[in-house]
Amino acid sequence: MTRSPIVARSLSSLHRARAELCKRNATLALVPTMGALHDGHVSLVRLAKKRAKRVAVSIFVNPTQFAAHEDLGSYPRTWKDDIARLTDEGVDLVWNPDVTTMYPDGFATRIAPEGPALAGLEDKFRPHFFGGVATVVAKLFTQVRPDMAFFGEKDFQQLKVVTRMARDLDLGVKVIGGAIIRERDGLAMSSRNVYLSPDQRRTAPVLFRTLKETSKRMRGGDDFRAALADGAKVIREAGFALDYLEARHAENLAPIASFSEGPVRLLVAAKIGTTRLIDNIKA
Repeated sequence: MTRSPIVARSLSSLHRARAELCKRNATLALVPTMGALHDGHVSLVRLAKKRAKRVAVSIFVNPTQFAAHEDLGSYPRTWKDDIARLTDEGVDLVWNPDVTTMYPDGFATRIAPEGPALAGLEDKFRPHFFGGVATVVAKLFTQVRPDMAFFGEKDFQQLKVVTRMARDLDLGVKVIGGAIIRERDGLAMSSRNVYLSPDQRRTAPVLFRTLKETSKRMRGGDDFRAALADGAKVIREAGFALDYLEARHAENLAPIASFSEGPVRLLVAAKIGTTRLIDNIKA
């Protein structure tokens, strides 16, 4: 019979569980999540299990990365299903703090990341976001004290921000990215996909198809600006409100205009109905 993970909800219980699990210097990996787990999260857990003796998953819907108009209140919460999935995967520990544990009365310290956090992508449309992400991830790292942490590449800018922060602040955590897990039709798995109506769900894979077609044109020698402009037109004509379709340097997220300027990542963000979707591919 598969053993359920230890569930810690206070710092004292977390520290006791960690001490017990990491006897004899067992390595510990952390997969930070906001719950509503899908196969993309599971893929990160499986990567973590290959790299570390023990695996912890955090489940915390972080209010500081949501703006007032965003979906904090309606963000999907599926605790029983999440624990069942994590039990099946053999996770050792679930860290499930409440808001007052993470942000007690008088909390007054926040991280203001720069570098990839100011690339003009997600930060342009969600200026609050990466400060909230950096602060909560730094807290998770200092609370759980993992040797390594796994983040999905779907949130590519976030991955770069967290990697830079862990390095700059000497947090002693190796940040590792996991490949995007997709539905059969190419749509990147996301907890927010449940918001899509049937018609919107049928349209949503246009983003991935456009990324692939844009990459193909660029690799075939087409001008980057023309390929991006045509891709943007396709996305808008499909019914999306496009925030960005960009070609960026894959490491520092700087704008680039040719393959000679470095490894290329194509990134897109667009809203269909009330649901905002993001995706990216290596060009």
